[in-house]
Amino acid sequence: MKSSAIVFAGKGHVEVIEEEVGPPSPDTLLIETEKTLISTGTETTCLDRRFEEGTGWDAWVKYPFRPGYSNVGAVVEVGAGVVAFAPGDRVFTRAGHAQYVTFPAGGAVRVPDAVDSESASWAGLGKIVQNGVRRAEHTLGDAVVVAGLGPLGQLAVQYVNLMGPRELIAIDTVQARLDLAAQHGATHGLCKPAGECVDAVRELTKGAMADVVYDMTGNAAVLSQVLGLARPLGKVVLVGDTGYPSAQHLSQFLVTGGLTLVGAHDSNPAPETSIHTPWSHTSITELFLHYLTRGRMEVKTLTTHRFPFEQAVAAYGLLRENRADTMGVILDWQKD
Repeated sequence: MKSSAIVFAGKGHVEVIEEEVGPPSPDTLLIETEKTLISTGTETTCLDRRFEEGTGWDAWVKYPFRPGYSNVGAVVEVGAGVVAFAPGDRVFTRAGHAQYVTFPAGGAVRVPDAVDSESASWAGLGKIVQNGVRRAEHTLGDAVVVAGLGPLGQLAVQYVNLMGPRELIAIDTVQARLDLAAQHGATHGLCKPAGECVDAVRELTKGAMADVVYDMTGNAAVLSQVLGLARPLGKVVLVGDTGYPSAQHLSQFLVTGGLTLVGAHDSNPAPETSIHTPWSHTSITELFLHYLTRGRMEVKTLTTHRFPFEQAVAAYGLLRENRADTMGVILDWQKD
């Protein structure tokens, strides 16, 4: 079967190629893709090699590189050993940007009928952010700061809002992103760099500062700035792996404030659900889709651009040239 796919052939070089896709092996699914979501920060970092040698990024990104990990499509054929899915089922997988994909059935998540495929394609980012929010171990009434309101930051605002914060302060240098966060529960927006927000956060929290601060920027310079926004014995949660860790520094507030610095990565959840680890990769993803079904989270307003997959070069060109004006960028794989 012929299939189109997106490949980073080299630094800054996007190609749409044609390849052959075979039948599924006994434990996999053959899926016809409907929608994929570009992970704008991760994929542009990979495309332009915005990282230092010796980092995890450097070990991961080898050209030709297959981008993408947010794929929704319909099952075409199941492997001989698969019993949980049947042809016609709509599933979310961590497969890349391609027209047809084979993927292990154990890693597929059924998409509820009430959730459209475009919204479901956000489940990859939804899992990443939910893991970070779980790592924060919120309590009711927390004062929370979310710094960086790209796709991950916007989802963080929605998740934190579900936790019942006393104040939910959003920080970004783009006003449109602050306006979007306000629609989803942010109580205050500060349109300035995080390092210039100390006095404002102090005022908004009546001098207490934030119980939990999220750095969602992926910008190495921001960590030292957000440490100054947390209260003594507060937490700072770092979601998003910078490509330049040698430029990422701590500040005096980590020690003098007795802060807890928490790292959160996509790989952290348990591989399988058990009584000891109820929140696995799959169950976290299912919960995100459940929230979409119930209207407790929504991503339609976060999707700013849609491209037919044939225009992938233009899509990545937009992200490289003007990412601040984008949020969710969808690739459509359905033929008219």
